[in-house]
Amino acid sequence: MPRSRSDSNSSSGSSTSAKSKVKDKAAQVLGIGKGLARSFVQNARPHHEHATPDSNRDPAASSSSHHHPSFHVDNRPWNNGLQPAYMSPDMSKTRAIIWSILTALFIAALVIALAYSNLIALAFYPWIGILPTDPMLAALAVLDKAPVIDGHIDLPILIRSLYANNATAVDLESTLPAHVDIPRLRQGKVGGFFWSVYVGCAKPEEEGPDFVESTWRVRDTLEQIDVSKALMTKFSSTFSYVETADGLIRAIQQKKIAGLLGVEGGHQLGNSLSVLRQYYNLGVRYSTLTHTCHNAFADSAGFVADKMKEPLHNGLSPLGFKLIDEMNRLGMLVDVSHTSDETTKQAIKYSKAPVMWSHSSARAIHNHVRNVPDDILAMIGKGEGKKDGVIMVNFAPDFVAGPGLANITAVADHVEHIASISGKHCVGIGSDYDGIRSTPVDLEDVSKYPNLVAELYSRGWSKYELAGLTGGNFIRVFRDVERVAKELQRKGTLPAYDIYNKRPDLPWHSDF
Repeated sequence: MPRSRSDSNSSSGSSTSAKSKVKDKAAQVLGIGKGLARSFVQNARPHHEHATPDSNRDPAASSSSHHHPSFHVDNRPWNNGLQPAYMSPDMSKTRAIIWSILTALFIAALVIALAYSNLIALAFYPWIGILPTDPMLAALAVLDKAPVIDGHIDLPILIRSLYANNATAVDLESTLPAHVDIPRLRQGKVGGFFWSVYVGCAKPEEEGPDFVESTWRVRDTLEQIDVSKALMTKFSSTFSYVETADGLIRAIQQKKIAGLLGVEGGHQLGNSLSVLRQYYNLGVRYSTLTHTCHNAFADSAGFVADKMKEPLHNGLSPLGFKLIDEMNRLGMLVDVSHTSDETTKQAIKYSKAPVMWSHSSARAIHNHVRNVPDDILAMIGKGEGKKDGVIMVNFAPDFVAGPGLANITAVADHVEHIASISGKHCVGIGSDYDGIRSTPVDLEDVSKYPNLVAELYSRGWSKYELAGLTGGNFIRVFRDVERVAKELQRKGTLPAYDIYNKRPDLPWHSDF
């Protein structure tokens, strides 16, 4: 429909009005801009250039200015709106060059920051706490602050096999034939590990059905303690022998590799709580309740992948409960790797202190009796009815996956499964290096720990969760075991002197 003349005039009028408003607004903005520019120029000029004596002032300006009676602002015109009148072409050119240089430097810095963001983050991580986006660089940054504390390394038994425990013949600074030596420990960012003072189970026909025939297990264990300490002393520039959580932390702060001792099986105790106490005095800070054999204290899970060993005690024996009492009193960690499911459940419920698995993985990921089932994982963690503890994941291929399938992804799956049930604060690393014949792909030796940390970082683990995995979770548990021992000793809890009731050489209590 065509518009009427009046509509057209009305439209034209409103258009003119709108244009007028736009022009007024533009003038207002321009005026503000000129005022700001003038102020900038006046502030930039030397004082003598923009202030003139009162005698040269405009009388009109004099009546309106009363703050500074002796001077007034010199409103010089702008040259083509580009630069102040007092600025020479040379000055303008110099300023342009300076701004060009600054702009170029800014762009160059921005390009470098974007191109090398990971390296910059790695270099400044200790101060700013931001991890690089690259998983391996992030892993190295975490491990610089929270190095690996491995719950189980079998270096001592390797030294026994290769060198007959002659520590003087061992050069840990060279490349050893298995998984562990000093160069690779450093490369793998290791802060400490348990030297497993393991000796194997005796032959059943040698020890007898009641485990009372002499088999030299205690003697051999003492030799393993001796060679472990001897090597830590020989290479004291690298290792620091420690017995406490505080000592462990101090060693790491001093850039040393902390060395702790762990006994791998109750068969090494000679059926004696007195032997346990002497091991503690010699520095042993955990004892596994069993190895692959039953003993006088507890039932083992055995070693057949999908079949639990036939029970002997249906868990802990009466002496086994006393063993846990004494370990709690001393401050020795109760290690339930290798134990039967029933032994493990009873130990978790009975122990006054947290428990540990020095080298075990998740049965739901790979079905093996050496791995921890979900119902037991559910007993560990935070919350009512749960016990604190740490499950330190084993790298042995037989425990990780089916034949030919063990790799870093599978190991990370075990870590994540345990974390999903017990919590990320209850998982650690217990590689079993030097005690296993083969290794998962990308975890071939102690130098490869960063690969696992990088894998978990790529799965979304935070730096705090990774620091717990690499060692923080174990330290928490170790501290709590020490705390329980101090409380029991403060209350006057006496040592346990119970005697194995099948021991023929000493009298025993009838209620046993």
